[in-house]
Amino acid sequence: MQAEEVRQGRTFVLRLEHGDIVHQCIEDFARDKGIRAGALIVLGGADEGSRLVVGPEDGLERPVNPMQTILEAAHEVAGTGTLFPDEQGKPVLHMHMACGRSAQTRTGCIRSGVRVWQIMEVVLFELTKCQGVRAEDPELGFQLLRLTTSNRSTR
Repeated sequence: MQAEEVRQGRTFVLRLEHGDIVHQCIEDFARDKGIRAGALIVLGGADEGSRLVVGPEDGLERPVNPMQTILEAAHEVAGTGTLFPDEQGKPVLHMHMACGRSAQTRTGCIRSGVRVWQIMEVVLFELTKCQGVRAEDPELGFQLLRLTTSNRSTR
């Protein structure tokens, strides 16, 4: 386990508009406001054609081969995520959403492109005193959160 004590900084409320790509808007906003790390909650709608990563094809295969699904119509959404910089300092959002329509719900990572249907409300809690980064993991084939070793805890 890795752990790091952080502080809450500024809090922002964002209203994303119809057609916005969620991760792009949030990452651009974070870069513009100088937000290094954060925690987020969202709710609103995802438009048809939005893409979700819905799991690995085979949980033991390395590197991981992700599966995707495409929403065939507008869905109600609720999601949560974190924002940390990559090794070059660029903000990277990692967010999962539950997307529901009628009696079906699909849950997955939004990284492949979720497009807003009408509006999406975002609350972004800035985290300060945080040194975490998203570092490339060559075995898995994607970026993982790495916290500073000075605050590392092992069990």
